[in-house]
Amino acid sequence: MKSTLSSRPVLWFLFLFNLAVAAAAPFVVDGQQGVMTAVGMGIVSLGAGVSLVRDRTPAVTTR
Repeated sequence: MKSTLSSRPVLWFLFLFNLAVAAAAPFVVDGQQGVMTAVGMGIVSLGAGVSLVRDRTPAVTTR
């Protein structure tokens, strides 16, 4: 399960989907619940985004 969740396609999906939900939640859900949904989804999206950047391997050049 861990290898599936840490694969690049899944991380991209988590990043983009949760970012979209975080942006839309305050407009769709009223009040405190919309704000807390946006915060929670934003945290998940940031975590996936950090994992995408951190796991990026630099190109190795050989001469």
